[in-house]
Amino acid sequence: MAEKTVSKYLSNLEKTFAKDNPVLLDAAKAFHDLDQIEYDLGLIENEETTASKYSWWPIISLIGGNSTAKSRFINNYLSTAQLFSGVQASNHKFTVLVHNNQSNPVTLPGTALDVDHRFPFYQISQKIEQLQPGEGRRINSYLELKTVNSNRLKGKLFIDAPNISASTATPIMSMLTGHIIENSDLVCVFCDVFETSTPLTTGLIEQINLLQDTNKFIYLVDAPAATFYPTKGSEIISSWQRRLADLGLNTGQFILLPNLEHSGNIQNPPQFSEIDRRLENVEHDRSYRILSALEKSIHEIEDVVIPEVKDGIDDWKERVNMSSLIILGSIAALAVFAELQIGITDFLFDPIFGPIIILSIIAVMLPLHMIMSKLQAKYIVNRLNARRKELHLMENLSELFESNLTFSRMLLNFSEPAGWNKKTKAKLAHLSDKTKDLVQGLNDSFSTYHDRNLNEPD
Repeated sequence: MAEKTVSKYLSNLEKTFAKDNPVLLDAAKAFHDLDQIEYDLGLIENEETTASKYSWWPIISLIGGNSTAKSRFINNYLSTAQLFSGVQASNHKFTVLVHNNQSNPVTLPGTALDVDHRFPFYQISQKIEQLQPGEGRRINSYLELKTVNSNRLKGKLFIDAPNISASTATPIMSMLTGHIIENSDLVCVFCDVFETSTPLTTGLIEQINLLQDTNKFIYLVDAPAATFYPTKGSEIISSWQRRLADLGLNTGQFILLPNLEHSGNIQNPPQFSEIDRRLENVEHDRSYRILSALEKSIHEIEDVVIPEVKDGIDDWKERVNMSSLIILGSIAALAVFAELQIGITDFLFDPIFGPIIILSIIAVMLPLHMIMSKLQAKYIVNRLNARRKELHLMENLSELFESNLTFSRMLLNFSEPAGWNKKTKAKLAHLSDKTKDLVQGLNDSFSTYHDRNLNEPD
């Protein structure tokens, strides 16, 4: 098999993590090993990498409701004077906030996110198009990218979601909301979102219920200006804990924010320090997410990609065999008709003419079988391409299928795709074990287990 070159994307990742994050550096190298396996199977091109399916940035999403709590928080926490969320409520855009040293913020269209695999909305227009034909071309109506000169954004991405309470519940809005929750390392939910009941709010609660055991949620409570006193903070939080428990939301950290509506110059209240400490852990959450994504990519080959191609091969073989049987049936019908009219049985058993007739049938059937195989393969290729889009796979299913269109495989009965053998399976199993070792190594960096022999008695 040809050696796959390291993609530019992976090469840049390795340079990024070479000094300060050995776990993600090893993860990038493991992704290259996975790329080599997929490249050998014909699933990806030489410059492609499975690592680009995931954003390697630490991602924090912010979701709020009707009040200006989220707008004020963003302005104060990021030390910016622009009401980002205020704009969101009117145009229903998901805004990605990134750090930039320029003093003036810059707004870029959604296509900047859709075509750049470093961001969590890479190729999201394809999912939008699948949900609602024609809307994929309107990606700029749903997404935008903004740069902010804020130290708190360095090395992180903030995703500011539109007003959940005011947004129209459409399949696209629901999908994008679920997308940011699933792909975020931390989700900051402003409790004002639970003060109204809408279809999007109901969907949000369902999404949180599915992921709440991952400890990825912070509930931010905007304290009432007239009633906020330090002694009442615990009562306010307890009240919200009970309200969310009634909705089935039982996990997550609660932080009570001071009401800054009339105190816009306050940049660092004590509550922000608490959020800062939580955001310091986001990079660790990102590391676990990337390793989980690596494990998922490994298993997807055996659990999704190969079964899809095998189904295509089985269907292809069935259709080709059926076509050949129909042709053979036609020949047999002609033979029966000829037997009734002129009698040809004697020719079939003749030591000279019998073999000639059989060889003639084979000579006719063999090219016809090959032609039928190629014609039916076009149908399977189109179907696999459609499944690839439906499943949002990077892997080229049809390319792996077409590698089976060889002379021997067209004639012989087989079910396993070309290249899918014990050796390939062993490589995947070894890579899976390596990923588990990386997770264990990451665990050890937060524990004292590596300082002592685990086999030593207490």
